[in-house]
Amino acid sequence: MSALPLRVLRGRLLQPHATEPRFTLWPDALLHLDDAGRITSVVAAPPGCPTPETWPGAVLVPGFVDAHLHFPQTRILGSASGPLLPWLQTSVFPEESRFADRAYAEPVAATFCERMLRQGTTMAAIYSSSHPGATDALFAELDRRGMRALAGLTWMNRGAPDALVRDTADALAATEALVERWHNHDGGRLRVCVTPRFALSCDEPMLRAAAGLAERHGLWIQTHLSENPDELAFTAQAFPGARDYLDVYESFGLVNERTILAHCIHLSDEEWGRLAARRAVIAHCPDSNFFLGSGCMPLARALAEGVPVALGTDVGAGRTFSLRRVAASAYDASLVVGAPVSPEVLLWLATRGGAVALGLGDQAGCVAPGYAADLVALEAPPSGTTGGAALSTLIDALLFQHDAGPALATVIQGRVRWGASPTRS
Repeated sequence: MSALPLRVLRGRLLQPHATEPRFTLWPDALLHLDDAGRITSVVAAPPGCPTPETWPGAVLVPGFVDAHLHFPQTRILGSASGPLLPWLQTSVFPEESRFADRAYAEPVAATFCERMLRQGTTMAAIYSSSHPGATDALFAELDRRGMRALAGLTWMNRGAPDALVRDTADALAATEALVERWHNHDGGRLRVCVTPRFALSCDEPMLRAAAGLAERHGLWIQTHLSENPDELAFTAQAFPGARDYLDVYESFGLVNERTILAHCIHLSDEEWGRLAARRAVIAHCPDSNFFLGSGCMPLARALAEGVPVALGTDVGAGRTFSLRRVAASAYDASLVVGAPVSPEVLLWLATRGGAVALGLGDQAGCVAPGYAADLVALEAPPSGTTGGAALSTLIDALLFQHDAGPALATVIQGRVRWGASPTRS
């Protein structure tokens, strides 16, 4: 949606703390923006303020950050053919093969971005298919919407149909071309991410080449780790010299503070310690973990270990583009493992915490002067309470009322990219 830039926003505001997983509730705030869509001030609206509420009844929160999802699985969301490895063969690989045709990929890219924006997602770490044309189409659509993203062509040279595998040299050349065209585009809002699908999809030379490419260009890396017990067993067979699953990636130089590891459900104590030491990021995807029967990642342990964590929808094993629904699933998963994580912490991980985990804490996820106005307006019930009770009641309503609709509006760099037009004074 194209729109004139907003200069003033008024409404209830949930403002995240920059470094701690908590929020401040402003019952009535004014946000002033500059011509570039950056926030210049956040102040309380004065008595008798003539500026109308921008979206009456809404609460403003930072845009959601989705740390893990698959663009070419948009049309198979909710395909119940799991567990993981049979689901890949039955549902995923046939659909991803269609992305060899850019004409097929382009409308899916438009739908994919629109569905993220409908749910208030303004930033994401995204897997494309293994096809350069489809990946370029994804970047072009993200650019058109002004979204912030890490995205990459998916590397795999084994364990999949011929339409999906490509040799190491080809994957390397295709990703280099994407780096040339898209990396750090639009002031760094778009970045190319090296994306080996998972260890079973890549032989040793491919994993080594992926690490080398990331090192040469300072790129982030994203892959999967310890999602499913069968996956662990087959990985141990494929890499008999590795002491555990994490060591497969470590041995090729793929694990560092710019690595996003999705799932991380079945880790040993030693693996937890090494993840914390290397500051690798976990993308916690509880909805897809429930749907494929993979297990529950111990979120409280990850946080206690000091491992950076963000939330991921994992579309299409994840059944929703809504980070609010995913936060609710994370809450449920924390109860299942007997280590509850509070709703306030989960909302922080879905917003500010996600931006920090993905290396953009100085640019995104804050509602403060100097930050881009990447915000979402969410319908929320009026509060009849005050203080801390008002804050917790509001966060509970945002995360746990599953009948709530999509975002009222999603704002990127001060422009409404999806949803209702603002009330202007």
